[in-house]
Amino acid sequence: MKVLKFGGTSVGTSKSLQYVKSIVESQTEPCIVTVSALGGITNRLIECSGRASNADPSFHDIISEIRTRHSDVIESVVPPTLSDRCKDAVKVLIDELELVCNAVALLRELTPRSQDLIVSYGERMSCLIVSAMIENSVLCDSLDFIRTRQVYGKSVLDSETTSALIQEKFKPLAGHKCVIVPGFIARDNEEHISNLGRGGSDYTAAILAAELKATVLEIWTDVDGFMTADPRIVPDASVIDNLSFVEAMELCNFGAKVVYPPTIYPVFSANIPILIKNTFNAEAKGTLIAENKSGRGVVGVSAIAKTCLISLVGAPAEWSARMINSLTRNGVETLMPNNKCQCGIHASDSARTMEILNGKFAEELASGIVRIELTSDLSTIAIIGSATEQMPDNAAEQFASALNCQGIPVAYAPCKASTGAVACMVPSSFLNQSLNAIHSSFII
Repeated sequence: MKVLKFGGTSVGTSKSLQYVKSIVESQTEPCIVTVSALGGITNRLIECSGRASNADPSFHDIISEIRTRHSDVIESVVPPTLSDRCKDAVKVLIDELELVCNAVALLRELTPRSQDLIVSYGERMSCLIVSAMIENSVLCDSLDFIRTRQVYGKSVLDSETTSALIQEKFKPLAGHKCVIVPGFIARDNEEHISNLGRGGSDYTAAILAAELKATVLEIWTDVDGFMTADPRIVPDASVIDNLSFVEAMELCNFGAKVVYPPTIYPVFSANIPILIKNTFNAEAKGTLIAENKSGRGVVGVSAIAKTCLISLVGAPAEWSARMINSLTRNGVETLMPNNKCQCGIHASDSARTMEILNGKFAEELASGIVRIELTSDLSTIAIIGSATEQMPDNAAEQFASALNCQGIPVAYAPCKASTGAVACMVPSSFLNQSLNAIHSSFII
């Protein structure tokens, strides 16, 4: 048995869904197919919820657009014998969505729970369409077996409960050739709808692959695989044929958007390979992610476009752990922390970071012993290998030299950022130039 996951671009249009149908129905072994919402629908649902919370009546226009789009797709891809039934099932969900948004508009309040409920409708509708489209398939709802719990205000997987429920729900489905599953969505321990985060459909597929001991997890997307750099920025970028799990995780952690980062851990632990394939170019080899190493020192260059540098100026080195721990315990991901009370953060976490550190170091800040400096408009660039010892011994120096030769200013000098990465921070306006310079220096 294998698990296939199709993202929003793969299920974005009637034409792309025909590719999905062809790929799935050509499988020679039983498969579980995890699907995202139709391309762009999640963003429209988020926009819809925002308008509703402001009592902006135009949220009805978005719902009308969503209703029409799903109806048109059903007309195009679902067999006539199942079309009316599929439309009725989707209509029930869209009517429910409209009721929820009406309530949000009446209260002028959008709670996290309401937001999770609203965005869940994308996957709940798409899986109905795909299950009606794929011949001899059966639908199994993720809301029945994926469970989350709250940790530091964020929803995380409740692994133990989820594992037990997967075994219970999928045992009766063992004889089916194709099982369709909505990705992303879940329930919390109070049975309210939650989710696994943006990109969570990949994670759903990985959880299922690990629990059910799949032979492979195939992630079907709109690119031929992992590439040595973003080809939209670096014209010389090429597809990477194979990666180790560690290399893939590092590329994802430093900005490669091919796979949602939490996806890799469940299959890594179960030693199940991941194959990245292009829905629109199924003949392409793709990228195989497995425990074997690539054999190259540097496999790729990746970047997080919007980051900041946070510094606790005047603090002794021994306060570094105190600073980093206060951030990570409150759900802020830190990048390249050092023993000088500095680290990078995602730009989206900047306000929260300042709030956390102002609280943690309130006494020291009031006395003037230290001050917090936030440097914005930076990008973090990393070279990735399985381990830094596989890279050139002078990787950090070569990294710095490649930037210096192009006259690119550096906000945070190249250094070991993790087991398999060397990274630095540059002004965001130099991101594209930096990626090309680093790629030329390290990738042959």
